[in-house]
Amino acid sequence: MAGGFSGWSFVPLFVGMIGAVGIGQVAPSGPPKAGVRSLAEDWHGTKVVDNYRWLEDGASADTRKWVAGEMAYTRSVLDPLPGREGIHKRLTELLGIGDIGVPKIGGKFYFYTRRDGLQNQPVLYVREGIDGRDRSLVDVNSLAADGSVSLDWFFPSEHGKYVAYGTSSNGSEMSTLHVVETKTGKLLPDTIERTWAAASVAWLPDNSGFYYTRYPKKGDVPAGQERYNRHVFYHELGTDPERDELIFGEGRDAEDWPDVSLDNDGHLLLISVAQGSTKSELFLMDLKKGTPPTRITTGKNFLYSGSVYNGRVYIVTDEDAPRYRMFVTEAGVYDRDDWKEIIPQTGGVLKDASVWGGKIFARYEQNASSQLKVFDLQGNLYSNIDLPFPGTVFGSGGKWDHDEVFYGFESFTAAPSIYRYDLEKRSASLWAKVDAASIDAAAYEVEPEWYHSKDGTRVPMFLVYKKGLKKDGHNPTLLTGYGGFGVSLTPSFERENFLWLERGGIYAVANLRGGGEFGEEWHRAGMLDKKQNVFDDFAAAAEYLIAEKYTDRDHLAIEGRGNGGLLMGAMITERPELFRAVVCFAPLMDMLRYQDFPVGRLWVPEYGTAEKPEGFKWLYAYSPYHRVKSGWGYPAVLFIAGESDSRVDPMHARKMVAFMQSVSKRPVLLRVESGAGHGAGTRIQEGTDIYSFLFWQLVVKP
Repeated sequence: MAGGFSGWSFVPLFVGMIGAVGIGQVAPSGPPKAGVRSLAEDWHGTKVVDNYRWLEDGASADTRKWVAGEMAYTRSVLDPLPGREGIHKRLTELLGIGDIGVPKIGGKFYFYTRRDGLQNQPVLYVREGIDGRDRSLVDVNSLAADGSVSLDWFFPSEHGKYVAYGTSSNGSEMSTLHVVETKTGKLLPDTIERTWAAASVAWLPDNSGFYYTRYPKKGDVPAGQERYNRHVFYHELGTDPERDELIFGEGRDAEDWPDVSLDNDGHLLLISVAQGSTKSELFLMDLKKGTPPTRITTGKNFLYSGSVYNGRVYIVTDEDAPRYRMFVTEAGVYDRDDWKEIIPQTGGVLKDASVWGGKIFARYEQNASSQLKVFDLQGNLYSNIDLPFPGTVFGSGGKWDHDEVFYGFESFTAAPSIYRYDLEKRSASLWAKVDAASIDAAAYEVEPEWYHSKDGTRVPMFLVYKKGLKKDGHNPTLLTGYGGFGVSLTPSFERENFLWLERGGIYAVANLRGGGEFGEEWHRAGMLDKKQNVFDDFAAAAEYLIAEKYTDRDHLAIEGRGNGGLLMGAMITERPELFRAVVCFAPLMDMLRYQDFPVGRLWVPEYGTAEKPEGFKWLYAYSPYHRVKSGWGYPAVLFIAGESDSRVDPMHARKMVAFMQSVSKRPVLLRVESGAGHGAGTRIQEGTDIYSFLFWQLVVKP
């Protein structure tokens, strides 16, 4: 999703850490003191003082010195904790459980990613024919020994002759596009910079070129705008990318986020443009006639996605249907009154639908678990696809001329598996699965629960724990949530969690408002002026766990990242009495200034902006950095940030740590990563620190 946090890789935070305590160095007795440099500003008639504005400059000598001191202090606290060797050993085994992606089809070829053992990054494989042998096509692990080069995305050409793929270094996500020939593995000279991690590519059927999205280079836009102004270009193979034709984006809002796709004939280019998390538009360009992109949608504040097949546009939207529905219209017919509804809104949420093999393959969510349905092109139900148990379909792929669709499935205790669905036979078969032999899935129970939030709203929550658990009020419990951007927290296979579960811990996932579990109404009930609902929902989840004797305050920890990190900050400053420990990843803490860093302006439709009086009122009311007070009994907190994070600037964590350390009696630790990759090898070290911290605070035997 454009501008959202979902789908981010875990930020590994150990290899290359700044200022770790070395041999012969004396461990610090406490954290370095951050100097107070008060800066007072007037925000719409309210005086706001910022004592740590200087820590926003990550390149300054003063900031780097302070961060180095914080790293040394963090190591001095975490390294001596008992059981780290055993934690490290078990995490090594758990993270050695591989991973697999859903295949993409290109002609007779099947392309998919797979990570085996402790490989830092997944490898792109190709299989010729459904029963052919797998062959490694792109292995970025060979490009950097520390796993700091990542494979961000890939798009096969129509018949699989070529694959366009993106790589980036040090977690920057600023991808470079490459093209590889499938048959030989030879790289073409075509290299395109500035495509970013979420690039979109649409190949012409004859493999001669592709439409794609790209960002401006420095100097072409005002400073700080390089991660905005995402435009669509056309590239012909063998030509200079700097001369690629600009297709779409000029003169539009800098925050627009276009994606591209082509119809089955290669004549119609569909451009979908996200404008924040609640609005998008569709444009159609007839390549055969040479017409410019023409808007299909109405400009209303709704979300639209689509695909084009045999001259018809199939549109999924929440327009007057918060749980989504599907329309169809003839390409080139732009009158809204000519749209025909073919799949109406139901009780479940229609998350996405694509036309493959002459059928509509649709993914629904019901109570935060996936469902799959297949319809014919008139919207009549063709088949229901049975899933093994409540869980998550994490991807799907097919082609217009293939009678097969692939989808991935996982759950809390079920490792990822890939299934192949035969559209003609209406049957599914297992295509590949991840070996998770080191986990006894039968030893655990997944329990869906419902609780009431502060305003009486019923909110669901998943609990995972060992069978036979006693509700004695003292079980170590780790609660997580997200609550934003319409992102659903559905059952997922998190390898590290088994270290917690094996030691008698409870893992809890709350499906808060702001997410997409119950459609767009649920999302909008937790954004802008209603963001407090998210925090109230999460606090109510903690209260429920305590009231039902699952745990107590001294055995309850919470974690979240990105938008979930903001949630953690709100819990620290609003309800500190509920929690013993907090792990806060890549957080937003200063909500008055978040929009001024990396890609923050993409999130203004979700949060609002303090630049406007109304937005200031909402944001200042909960901005965690501005709610820190002396005299409060704050929980212990481990803040984790990435120095090269391209989305959430580490300044948020730096400022929050400095402020909290000045008032908190419990440990407040900062862990900053300097230039490492997103691979499993570094996640072992990160996890060792996280679980050492949690076991220490919740008095769990390592």
